[in-house]
Amino acid sequence: MATVAYSPAASVSKPAASPARLQSIDALRGLVMVIMLLDHVRETWFLYMAVGDPVDARTIMPALFFTRITSTLCAPIFVALTGLSAYLYHQKHSLAETSRFLLSRGAFLVLLELTLVNFSWRAELVPQFVFLQVIWAIGLCTILLAGLIHLPARAILALGLVLVGGHNLLDGITFPANHPLFLPWAIIHERSQIELAGTVIKFNYPILPWIGVICLGWSAGSWFTKLTPDDRRRTLRGAGAAMIIGFIILRALNIYGDAPWFVVPGEPVRTVMSFLALTKYPPSLLFLLPTLGVGLILLAAFERANDDRPTHWLSVMGGAPMFFYLFHLYLLRILYLSARAIWGTNHGDIFGVDSLGWVWVWYLGLIVPLYFPTRWFSNLKKRRKDIWWLKYL
Repeated sequence: MATVAYSPAASVSKPAASPARLQSIDALRGLVMVIMLLDHVRETWFLYMAVGDPVDARTIMPALFFTRITSTLCAPIFVALTGLSAYLYHQKHSLAETSRFLLSRGAFLVLLELTLVNFSWRAELVPQFVFLQVIWAIGLCTILLAGLIHLPARAILALGLVLVGGHNLLDGITFPANHPLFLPWAIIHERSQIELAGTVIKFNYPILPWIGVICLGWSAGSWFTKLTPDDRRRTLRGAGAAMIIGFIILRALNIYGDAPWFVVPGEPVRTVMSFLALTKYPPSLLFLLPTLGVGLILLAAFERANDDRPTHWLSVMGGAPMFFYLFHLYLLRILYLSARAIWGTNHGDIFGVDSLGWVWVWYLGLIVPLYFPTRWFSNLKKRRKDIWWLKYL
């Protein structure tokens, strides 16, 4: 979502009526992008080690499992912050202006997914595969939010709760490939694929639960305009803790919200892995509860640490999220193609490192080099308000 300008409330006794830019929101977005980088480094250098959805706790090595699930925070927090940012944008713009911006922003994201994002993964002018992933999902949800914001606030909140909490009731509904509802159902709820003109299009992010998440993000926006900073932090922590506790209880009962977990006799670590192995495509209720809960608690923590240097560094990264996203994808692609040109392929038809430890080395080595160009672009956005298209990046 486009970053929206807000500034920390100056008074603890009185909420800000029209916030400009909260550093805590940018810091959370920046942290999520740094976490996302780890998963994309893994997919660049360790792709030959297959990771399913949900991760198979019986077979995957624990280090790879925990490296993978770290990134589960990313998509839910990205989508929720999109809704929250849209609400804060509306505080300085009319409902009609907000709708127009959301429509154009959403269309831009869909176009970006179909072009620059997909090209960055495979660099094919005529691709064999097109993956419709998180940017696609955020784009479609943003377009839908442009219409949903005209509903009463309680209706948006209710819709968000129903979609997040109830979409797993639809898991048993499927359609064969020749059915007229197959394609719309693939976009809405069931992860599927179609072939079009020799290109396989994979719908990795069915959008129904993500619509619920963006609605909840919009609904949480009132906490930033109607509550004092202290009350807001308490609300964020309380809501986050309630979601995590709700996840633990519901997961322990093993009755709803995801595929059942299991005990692996004599292997407590793999039992824990089974408990934490949750479905992301589309995100189950049990996937969303802890990830969004952790996100709320982190947001409260960043508000408390608003003046800390690490928070500032992360907020710089979060101030130009789309620039960081595209820049790091193309940097990883260039590094991968260079390595393959130098050393050739060593795992089938791809090049990869032999140890997960090298994935972490690459990851830690890229964070600082990615910070500086992102800071440059973030500062450019602040200086050049006259360049209208910069807000989309």
